[in-house]
Amino acid sequence: MLAPKIDTLLSHMAAGRWPEAIKFAARFPELGEHKADIQRAKDALLRPHFYRQIRRDPAELVERGKAALISRYAAAAASARRRAP
Repeated sequence: MLAPKIDTLLSHMAAGRWPEAIKFAARFPELGEHKADIQRAKDALLRPHFYRQIRRDPAELVERGKAALISRYAAAAASARRRAP
């Protein structure tokens, strides 16, 4: 049986696998107010040279995406921790 997508995302986040978490979450259809930051972070991971060309710091964009994921899924992460044995 496949794990639900949210469990996969939370696993990446809990393990500190932020590039994987960002790229995975960027495919979610509903990211709310965090959509732009998460998708821009994914793009910065995939095309850092482009963002440097337009004078944007890819590492900063990734950090903003990370913060957006934490903000968006903090409640889900807390709920998952309470369910864990």
